[in-house]
Amino acid sequence: MSMASQKSSSAATSQATPAPTAKEPKRKRGIARVAKLLDAGAAVFAEQGYRAATMTEIAARAAAPIGSLYQFFPNKDVLADALVARYAEHVEAALDRIRAQLADLDGSQLADRLLDVLVAHAAERSLALSLLDARWEQPGVRPGVLRESLRKRIAEILTLWRPQLPEDQAEAMSVVLFQAMKSLVQLHEEKRYPGKTEAIAHWRGWVQRYLADV
Repeated sequence: MSMASQKSSSAATSQATPAPTAKEPKRKRGIARVAKLLDAGAAVFAEQGYRAATMTEIAARAAAPIGSLYQFFPNKDVLADALVARYAEHVEAALDRIRAQLADLDGSQLADRLLDVLVAHAAERSLALSLLDARWEQPGVRPGVLRESLRKRIAEILTLWRPQLPEDQAEAMSVVLFQAMKSLVQLHEEKRYPGKTEAIAHWRGWVQRYLADV
């Protein structure tokens, strides 16, 4: 076989090799172990940053054998992906709970429920965004996917809440609302602004009026 053929064959094999993924635990003990490993990974990533953190440190933080960590998460990227996915699941679950309560919500109540979602998961969100930012150049890492998925869920909530709302208007409103949700998180994180409480109340009032006009 020629050198060119060998390189071509090697490239084809490399492209055909699937990327490693997290192992899904099947028993309660495994589920609890994975949750502990994820919590340890979140803590170490938050303290050290993605690049400086090591799998050895994460296993030690979880008081688990390094082999156990690699059993479920073959490498650091897979662990980071799992933490981003866990954050997405938590936020989506919160939006699903709002969706289930829509019949009982007026505009002000819906505004407050939506605004509370990202605030309640602020630390988890900050970590997920930092993990995406640290790896944005890597194949398969698409930071915008999570944003688009959450906007879509908010648009679905709006059309269920007000069925007469045109689809394109619901999509535009979902962008505005998601931006408002993100901005409120940033406002909550302000440490030195003495008027923060009043500013938060004004921000909530604006979003409440925005939905009340629908």
